[in-house]
Amino acid sequence: MKSRELFEHARNRRNRFNLRARLVILVSAELVVAVLLSYWFSLFIESVLPDHIIIHPLVSLTALSLIVAILVTSFMSKLFFDPIKKLGKAMEKIADGDFSVRLETKSSAVSSKEIQEIYSGFNLMAHELSATEMLQSDFVSNVSHEFKTPINAIEGYATLLQEYTGADATEQEYIEKILLNTERLSSLVGNILLLSKIENQSIETGQTKFSLDEQIRQSIVAAEPAWSVKDIEFEAEMDSIEYSGNEGLMRHVWDNLISNAVKFSPQGGTVSVSLKAADEKIIFTIDDQGEGISEDSKKHIFDKFYQGDSSHKQEGNGLGLALVKRILMITGGEIYAENLPEGGCRFSVILYN
Repeated sequence: MKSRELFEHARNRRNRFNLRARLVILVSAELVVAVLLSYWFSLFIESVLPDHIIIHPLVSLTALSLIVAILVTSFMSKLFFDPIKKLGKAMEKIADGDFSVRLETKSSAVSSKEIQEIYSGFNLMAHELSATEMLQSDFVSNVSHEFKTPINAIEGYATLLQEYTGADATEQEYIEKILLNTERLSSLVGNILLLSKIENQSIETGQTKFSLDEQIRQSIVAAEPAWSVKDIEFEAEMDSIEYSGNEGLMRHVWDNLISNAVKFSPQGGTVSVSLKAADEKIIFTIDDQGEGISEDSKKHIFDKFYQGDSSHKQEGNGLGLALVKRILMITGGEIYAENLPEGGCRFSVILYN
């Protein structure tokens, strides 16, 4: 690989002095320069000051040495620490899932061979992670495509069997279970394919203007079969807001957040929904009365396939919040999760109109 060859080439290059030796030399040179400049400047000041003003040579030398040392040290710290700060910012992007970031190893700002080798190693790591992520994404996408056809066939035949009047009660129960599980599989495959398209940015992101509050109401109504069974009440306080964005993608955001709130709310609980416009921001919040989110789960709830309930008692595939997070990232929005003091959890979405 080209990146690996570059890294090996950079690592095998030998410099006469290592970073520590150069730092010692620079600090020593700084001290010498500071003393010489300060001594020369103190002589200059004495020559221009009146005879009755006497400044002790040690005082002037110390003060001027300190000033020169501060200036030189500021320059040196910038020289040594700016590349480290740049590396830190690049690592943050990697942590956020952006594997396209690369550091320039031939830049004039990178004077140290050690820094060049570190940058080359970082670029190699980012390249390998990007290749692995692409391979994984392609594999999941291709497998999901292959699953879709047989799942649809099973669902179609199960639907025909359900309409067959000759089946007894036990057979009807089996048919209903087949349909339920094929629907869950179909939903999983659909979410994987949609997430894969969004991550690869191959989905159309055309913007249209639509009523955001009306779209959220439609999502609440669409979830009625789930919340009516649990006798859950909705408290909605929403401003009338026109929003420009991808209407189809935003519908996925509200559907997932509302279904999550219903799923984790207790029987007879209340889900509170709020939509407000504040300056150039649009703030959406949804509160449930569930058990809340553990501190460990907070770190991973937006990861793909993560489920806080390791027993999988709750239905789901761990893709809903990952999908929401990714949609909001490409639309410039943000999402936060927090536990409420009185119990339950709140998800907050911030959009910029």
